[in-house]
Amino acid sequence: MSTAELPIRRNTILLAATMAVFSAVVQLVAAVSSLTFVLVTGVEGLLGLGPAIFLTASALTALPAGRAMDRVGRKPVIALGFLLAAFGCFLTALATQIESALAVIAGFALMGAAGAIALLIRTAAGDMYPPERRARGISLVLFGSVFGAILGPAVFSPLFAGKHLEVDALTVPWLAAGGMALVALAISAGVRPDPKVIAEQIGAATRQGPPRPAAPLREIIRRPGVIPAMVAALASFSVMVSVMNLTGYMVVNHHQHSQSDVFPIVGAHVLGMYALVLVVGALIDRIGRTTSLAFGLAVMGLSCIGLLWIESVVGTAVLLFGLGLGWNLSFVAATAELADRTAPAERGKLLGLNDLVAALLGAALALLGGAALEGLGVAALAIGATALVVAPIAWLLARRRRAVVEPELA
Repeated sequence: MSTAELPIRRNTILLAATMAVFSAVVQLVAAVSSLTFVLVTGVEGLLGLGPAIFLTASALTALPAGRAMDRVGRKPVIALGFLLAAFGCFLTALATQIESALAVIAGFALMGAAGAIALLIRTAAGDMYPPERRARGISLVLFGSVFGAILGPAVFSPLFAGKHLEVDALTVPWLAAGGMALVALAISAGVRPDPKVIAEQIGAATRQGPPRPAAPLREIIRRPGVIPAMVAALASFSVMVSVMNLTGYMVVNHHQHSQSDVFPIVGAHVLGMYALVLVVGALIDRIGRTTSLAFGLAVMGLSCIGLLWIESVVGTAVLLFGLGLGWNLSFVAATAELADRTAPAERGKLLGLNDLVAALLGAALALLGGAALEGLGVAALAIGATALVVAPIAWLLARRRRAVVEPELA
């Protein structure tokens, strides 16, 4: 089959659909993971531990999942991720009924592992497009999550409306999330051929001679452009997930809004993450990866510092939209840069390594941010997150001025 005959469009639509469904599940995790952990365990001082469990499990899964994608293909690993998500949601629902700390920890761990694999869907997206259109291709798949931003509040807000914040009120939402993960699993079954096969065929059509053997990670990370992209990705992802996962607790317990108000805010955040992704992808391909990384981090910084003064539901939603938009710019740019610097047989493990470190850092920030939020208030969370996310900008721009263009690996 020639590259022109490959079903890239169909696979892109199917992968985007899985992102749409799964992003709704992620919204529930972001909105109520801290609250679920506190209500099940009764330990308020460790409200950041729920997101930290999710992120630690995600970190420990990312690199093995990336390596598995390089060995057996993208599709089997993606399917396993959605299956783990379903079991994790069902186990968490059980935990809310029997009030078992062990069950909720296990459920969060399974969902964290699934989240790592779902994030690696961008590897499959990058596989199907040549370097000059890669950011746009990744954006097309991520665009599916825009529909998830609508689906999440539509499904979960009515399930919380008019209910007191008791642990058993969380059971049905977690069951619904598990069902949605199974829907994503069914959709992913239609992806064929495996995106890794498409990447290999695109590479074969553009190179001369046999493919190069996959390099070890220590060699890959020394390639020009890899370290700057990873540094920006680490700052962007870790700050985004820690602030996102603590927002639900902040809105309910510090700003005194109802639990149902959390979902429009998280929905606005997801909308910011993905609504403009088609424009963002084309913009990144046009203005370059480094400029996009720096600009995205700056937008995130402005959104984080705004939490110092904004307490309304609408205002918080606007700030979380900005946080998502800034993450979108930096995340897609970093992913495109890392994909540019790798061959298909190397791509999964490099993105997996990036996600491992980012999720571990996010887990640490969730724990630290949760303690700061509970002990010192919203100001500590806002200032700390802002400082961390803007710190790499000057270094990135300085590197851009003295950078030498290096060849990319198709």
